[in-house]
Amino acid sequence: MKQRRNLLAAAAATALATALTLGLPASAQAQNYKSEYRMSLVVGTAFPWGKGGEIWADKVRQKTNGRINIKLYPGVSLIQGDQTREFSALRQGVIDMAIGSTINWSPQVKQLNLFSLPFLMPDYAAIDALTQGQVGQEIFRILDKAGVVPLAWGENGYRELTNSKHAVKSPADMKGLKIRIVGSPLFIDTFTALGANPTQMSWADAQPAFASGAVDGQENPMSIFTAAKLQNVGQKYLTMWGYVADPLVFVVNKDVWNSWTPADREAVRQAAIEAGKEEIAIARKGMIEPGQPLLKEIEGMGVTVTHLTPQEREAFVKVTRPIYDKWKPQVGTDLVNMAEKAIAARKK
Repeated sequence: MKQRRNLLAAAAATALATALTLGLPASAQAQNYKSEYRMSLVVGTAFPWGKGGEIWADKVRQKTNGRINIKLYPGVSLIQGDQTREFSALRQGVIDMAIGSTINWSPQVKQLNLFSLPFLMPDYAAIDALTQGQVGQEIFRILDKAGVVPLAWGENGYRELTNSKHAVKSPADMKGLKIRIVGSPLFIDTFTALGANPTQMSWADAQPAFASGAVDGQENPMSIFTAAKLQNVGQKYLTMWGYVADPLVFVVNKDVWNSWTPADREAVRQAAIEAGKEEIAIARKGMIEPGQPLLKEIEGMGVTVTHLTPQEREAFVKVTRPIYDKWKPQVGTDLVNMAEKAIAARKK
């Protein structure tokens, strides 16, 4: 009888402990949370990309009642400014979370080169057809397998060409131009095929190089051009060619993700999705409205803006097509075929 009473008492104690655990407020469950989580960003909050990080951090703080606090580290300062090392550092836990560029992470995840295939995505509807559809889901599956938790898409934007020398209307106009690029072999191949001299350097190093004339030009979204005031460092000629766009990915380190309660994970995911939508709207502002007011603003700064005719753009497509064909199997033929099909079927 005594043994039975002891067993019943033990069972009751276990049940009570379980009930108390389940009934604990999230703040008590989260006692092992870090006091602060480190978010890596390439640029600061003056840019849409950095603004997306700020929005995400604010939403997470609100949705978790302050249990998850995020500090932004722009300039990829957690890894000494080397943006191509960001993904590896995230996977290793040096970084807790990030909004990362598909270009910067492509050396570690080759399928991300999809978005850098020259002239794959002709318009914003094409970007959306990829990121918001089956292709985007497949990329997330690949990223998860690579060791991070992808949550939402953002956008850096179409990367347009600028330089300090002359207007560029044809591949011949690019001959010998020293163009700053990120550390991607696909970018090196593309700009070499166009006759330029691609020069790999971080964004932090690039701006002084423009000012000194050591580098002639660069390619980046228009929001980067205006926020960085590139017209003040000699970038007086702009060519709208829309050769690639740069989707961004909101991700969390897997160990950090697994340390949170299910409710907080869902809160962080929803915050990322909401922040991603807001960030994309900011990134496209001035480019999707009638008359493209952002370009008007840039012209007002004394910049010569060149809009390619369909025939002029086709000349660039033709020159870079062998690079597209070379990289297609490296990215993954099935993935590229899926992307091409999704773009062909998009609603314009």
